[in-house]
Amino acid sequence: MKVFKTKKELKTYFEEFRSENSKIGFVPTMGALHKGHLSLLEKSIENNDITIASIFVNPTQFNKKEDLENYPRTLESDLSLLESISCDVVFIPSVNEIYTNTVSSVHFNFDGLETQMEGKYREGHFNGVGTIVKKLFEIILPTNAYFGEKDFQQLQIIRKMVEKTALDVTVVCCATHREANGLAMSSRNARLTTEEKEAATIIYQTLHEVKKKTEHLPLADINKWVIDKFNHEPLFTLEYFTIAEEETLKSITKISPKKNYRAFIAAYAREVRLIDTISLNS
Repeated sequence: MKVFKTKKELKTYFEEFRSENSKIGFVPTMGALHKGHLSLLEKSIENNDITIASIFVNPTQFNKKEDLENYPRTLESDLSLLESISCDVVFIPSVNEIYTNTVSSVHFNFDGLETQMEGKYREGHFNGVGTIVKKLFEIILPTNAYFGEKDFQQLQIIRKMVEKTALDVTVVCCATHREANGLAMSSRNARLTTEEKEAATIIYQTLHEVKKKTEHLPLADINKWVIDKFNHEPLFTLEYFTIAEEETLKSITKISPKKNYRAFIAAYAREVRLIDTISLNS
């Protein structure tokens, strides 16, 4: 497994693969790797000639300084995990290597995708995401890039950024990898107590119940039911619940049989924020 810290070294290494038209798979991460990340990498390894992972805690996508400071950094164990699944290349740049002198975001036009859900609570977050992913795509020039379904809004944002900037990369959505109790795998899960991890089943269980209820209940009634369910769970506070159209991410009040929809939840256990989503069509 090759490990690179600079753009120059990485680009030089990949020249040979590009000249041979090899398929390059890419999984961007912020480290603190878990089985969810590894499932994305395994998908890339299966479908490409060479796979690269990046580990970079991106400062421009954090709204609060304390969240950036508290984000888990586990580089040594991350590299061991990547080596264990035969990842070919790892890129671990410094902040200065990526941003040079100015650590700031580019402003993107995401056609309103950024104003929904997460965008209402994390101002500027998606400009930070778009900035770092665009930079990494331009450095690595991957054929395919892999993202988890749990962060569905981020996935749609990245697809829109690729479309708007005409980058030649296929964005691949991969199913959410879950704990045995249904909790979506996330680097943030490490900050939960054992009791909170058990209680976190409320998120996935609620989404499953919502999927069933949309077959016979008005959405307003479902919304009230979700709020009441979280009000009775002392360890979790609901930040938002919404049912939205997949393409636009806009919340809806009525389901049409010709469109695809998802239910989304964001909730807190203390200061630990968790998100999840489920398709209502599949």
